[in-house]
Amino acid sequence: MPRYLANPYLMLVLTVLFWASNMVVGRAVRADVPPFTLVFWRWVVAALFVFPLALPHLRQQWPLLRRGWRVLLVFGLLGVAGFNSFAYLGLQHTTATNAALLNSVIPIVTIVISWAFLGKRLQALEWLGTLVSFAGVLVIVGRGSVSVLAKLHFNVGDVWLLLAVVDWAIYTVALAWRPAGLHPMLLLAAMIAIGLCTLAPAVAWETLHGQVLVVSSMSLSAIVYLGVFPSFISYVLYNRSVAEVGANRASLFIHLMPVFGTLLAALFLGEVPRFFHYLGIALIFAGIGMTMLRPGR
Repeated sequence: MPRYLANPYLMLVLTVLFWASNMVVGRAVRADVPPFTLVFWRWVVAALFVFPLALPHLRQQWPLLRRGWRVLLVFGLLGVAGFNSFAYLGLQHTTATNAALLNSVIPIVTIVISWAFLGKRLQALEWLGTLVSFAGVLVIVGRGSVSVLAKLHFNVGDVWLLLAVVDWAIYTVALAWRPAGLHPMLLLAAMIAIGLCTLAPAVAWETLHGQVLVVSSMSLSAIVYLGVFPSFISYVLYNRSVAEVGANRASLFIHLMPVFGTLLAALFLGEVPRFFHYLGIALIFAGIGMTMLRPGR
């Protein structure tokens, strides 16, 4: 990997870009692909890439897998099956605006969980950066108006997305307990295997209730894209970045989701960004920059 691509902050930016596209694609195909089916098949696609890369490490590191099976079970349930299922269930019912707002709460929830269970402490500048970044999210979601924020309505889809937020925050913090020395590809392969075993009964339940995959070029292309970029590539980049910069700082980059959502809408939907978009983006980048500074710099 080129040296500049190994920068953890660049990896986090790319990760969130792919995740933002995940929300766009998931919303676009919600009528053709049921939520559990979409999660299941996107991870089947990811497994086609991950398993061959993980297999050479299996025999040597099998003892590590066996000793860390409890932690791996949590990773598979939360990081593969849980978050994606909750997110797609939410996108069946809620608006993209509400989804962007709720996902932007992940850094705050991650910080609270880290403080409560790991005793993590943030510098004053890091707290300020978090608040400034979140203010930028509110500017974008509220379209620069307090009255728009006040009129937001929440429904059952938002409840699912809130569960996804808590799920991902716990997963991010739990990465601190990943088995030491376990190869990243073997770790991801174990997570995918656990997630697929968990999702299979849910897919069967959907099928029995008449919720089936509508096979088309659009639905199949969406599954392949989601399996390669928001699944395989993003999880590799995110897990590695969290290992290098920590859960609190890594999770703050999720505030970039409304930024990339705005840019993707402009590129693919012809929506022209307005002043409040630029203001919100500036605040988000300023907040992230504050958290990256060291005391005395």
